[in-house]
Amino acid sequence: MTILFVLISFLLLLLTFAFLAVVVVPQGYNYTVERLGRYIKTLHSGLSFIIPFVDRVGRKVNMMERVVDMQKQEVITRDNVIVTVDGIVFFRVMDAPKASYEVDELDLSILNLATTSTRTVMGSMDLDDLLSQRDEINKRLLSAVDIATSPWGIKVTRIEIRDIDLPTDLLESMARQMKAERDRRASILCAEGDKQSIVLNAEGRKHAAFLDAEARERSAQAEAASVTLVNKAVCGDTRALNYFVAQKYIEAFGKLASAPNQKVLMLPVESASIMGAIGGIAEIARGVFNENKETAVGLVEKDESLEISDVCVTPQNKKK
Repeated sequence: MTILFVLISFLLLLLTFAFLAVVVVPQGYNYTVERLGRYIKTLHSGLSFIIPFVDRVGRKVNMMERVVDMQKQEVITRDNVIVTVDGIVFFRVMDAPKASYEVDELDLSILNLATTSTRTVMGSMDLDDLLSQRDEINKRLLSAVDIATSPWGIKVTRIEIRDIDLPTDLLESMARQMKAERDRRASILCAEGDKQSIVLNAEGRKHAAFLDAEARERSAQAEAASVTLVNKAVCGDTRALNYFVAQKYIEAFGKLASAPNQKVLMLPVESASIMGAIGGIAEIARGVFNENKETAVGLVEKDESLEISDVCVTPQNKKK
């Protein structure tokens, strides 16, 4: 009976020893091991063993990336404007022993360091730079905090300024300034548009005047060429000129009479003048016909093989 009790006690002690010797570390964590109160090693994720009653798990360190919120704080810029800012800090533990034994209350330490660095960086800038250079502020904050937390085994991966709140009166002043600037730009654009329109209209009128002058010049050249040809054709014969004048005279009256909106035709000249013009045309035609006939008879007398009907008299033949 005594032996059985001893065996059972030994088995229980052995199970307790085995249970205390086995340590299971979850993924994303590192455990520090202390032997008699002194750090000796780090346990990574998975199954590990320690010496019971001599070794113990000291700190359970989260190795995953974490984030802490910076509370809103007032910052005085270089041009003496009070703004309220807040942000967030992303960091990761790279060395579990340093994060466990080099600093106490890691999250609070990082938060206070980021807060003071924010005041330092943003306090050295003007308000305009503060609002327009958000990326530059983040870079400077990241560099400052990362260097300060490096002895703690911490890697600060990112710092972002979330909000920058301005006083109400300053916001109203900025809104008025922005509206005035936009009104100025709109006025400049309208003036530029009016200027461009005036220039284009002037160029259009200039081009139109040039084309009109060129058209008049060509018309005058054509008229001069026409007069030259007519002068050569008539060769001093006024009857041909009378014929052309009478023809244009009658065509003009024909156009007046054929107008669709013309109901009554008022003649500012005597009807006898029109009849005289028609008679002049007939007289010119008879003279030309008799002259052609005489020329044809003369040609037939010179060459008996020709007939009068075969002869075609032209102004060039007449000159010959």
